[in-house]
Amino acid sequence: MRRLNILIVEGNLREENQSFSKVGIQTHTESLKDSLYYFSKNFDFDVFNPSSDKNLSEIKSKLSNYDGLIWGGSSLNIYNNTPEIIKQIEFMRECQKKVKNILAICWGMQVAVTAAGGEVKKAKRSHIGIANEITINAVGLEQPIYDTKNNNFNSPAFNFDEVVTLPKKGICLASNKINKIQSLYFEVNQSKVWGLQYHPEITYKKMINLIKFRKDRLIENRKVFKDEKEIENHISFIEKEILVSNKDQRMLELKNWINIINE
Repeated sequence: MRRLNILIVEGNLREENQSFSKVGIQTHTESLKDSLYYFSKNFDFDVFNPSSDKNLSEIKSKLSNYDGLIWGGSSLNIYNNTPEIIKQIEFMRECQKKVKNILAICWGMQVAVTAAGGEVKKAKRSHIGIANEITINAVGLEQPIYDTKNNNFNSPAFNFDEVVTLPKKGICLASNKINKIQSLYFEVNQSKVWGLQYHPEITYKKMINLIKFRKDRLIENRKVFKDEKEIENHISFIEKEILVSNKDQRMLELKNWINIINE
């Protein structure tokens, strides 16, 4: 495998990442690096946060030099349309003009879809730490991102929003009972965009830590759980999944995407 030059785009605001670090939780960028290094050490990474970093001109001038871009998760909701969110959408549009291969995960998929003319809305139901019974459809089974992937699988996931309208010529690759679009593919300008609503790069252990970290928000603001007892029961359910989960299968989309851009 040749050495690959990858841009990682951090979707979380700086304050959220600082709060992660204070309690010993990896940022999403750190999780991405660890997961990619599991498959290969042949990477050179740049990391950029469009919401807060000041070197936008420098990064924009280098976009066509990257072999690929990975845009990770965030606690933001794209329909809130804050200045920080607008900056991310605008930067994604620039990336879609110059970066050949984009892997957009969770929030990243929502930004990619919005930038290309699709639509994201608040979902009726949410994934908290895990998405169950994701099924790859007939079109998805033909896509290289799912090479040797089990047709039906569970995955780490954490989302309250969902893609409801695909960009022009976009195709849905997988679904489950909560989100009709769990993964997608589309081409826009110079980019081939693979989108995953779930998180192959994040471990279930980190998801459990995120649930504990966000427990007050999940009970009081999101009203996903009635009380801490419900959260404990849900964590126990995820811990059972850890016992049967296969790491290579869980992260296979990352490996396949690396192979795609290495061709």
